[in-house]
Amino acid sequence: MSLRYLTAKLAQQIDDELINEAGAFSIDQLMELAGLAIAQALARVYNKDEYPNVLVCCGPGNQGGDGLVAARHLAMFGYNPVIFMPKGFKDVYNFERLKTQCDNMNIKMIPPSNDTSLLQDSLSSVEVILDTISGLVSEPIQAPFDSALPLLTNSGLHIVSVDVPFGWDVEEGNVEGVGLEPDVLVSLIAPKLGVRSFRGRHFVAGRFIPKSLEEKFGLNLPEYPDSDQIVELAMEEEAHR
Repeated sequence: MSLRYLTAKLAQQIDDELINEAGAFSIDQLMELAGLAIAQALARVYNKDEYPNVLVCCGPGNQGGDGLVAARHLAMFGYNPVIFMPKGFKDVYNFERLKTQCDNMNIKMIPPSNDTSLLQDSLSSVEVILDTISGLVSEPIQAPFDSALPLLTNSGLHIVSVDVPFGWDVEEGNVEGVGLEPDVLVSLIAPKLGVRSFRGRHFVAGRFIPKSLEEKFGLNLPEYPDSDQIVELAMEEEAHR
């Protein structure tokens, strides 16, 4: 059976079940596991000796929290991450903790500002962009991200996106034609319908999902090799979506 691609509703339902009494995960546990897997995927493709500097772009939702965790792990791996988080994190309590953890690793965070010059300066000194901006809710691109999108798009840098690339619809993909075009995609738990057209290197990261939920939702996940937190989808797997 082929790997299942998820609607926004189903993806949210799985997330909800992971943190209810049946799944028994806390949100910060899931962020930690997701962030570690994201960092591992980036490191798998972009070696720190050749691509040491990473701009981690974080949205205000839980995926932004994944990005903060990924930045910390990248620093642990020997990279030099810089965090761009122009909008306040919705979960203030977890944000403060995650930010302190990044501060303790001396990770620079670009201060929120309507002035894009700070972002432009950072783009000129990195090799890779890690996009953890979008979540599972498709909504119009709003300030301050609307001014950041063309800068990221036109940077010419390597881009790693998580779940749904910035500017894409969760189920319809890059219908407006303005979203990022990443080289690498990391799908958390399972791919979403909107990334069916993606043709770059595609990793699944969700080794934390229990067998009971995998079977309940018929995810048909690929086998993770050894102790890896990620698995790369082969072209033949992609072809049977």
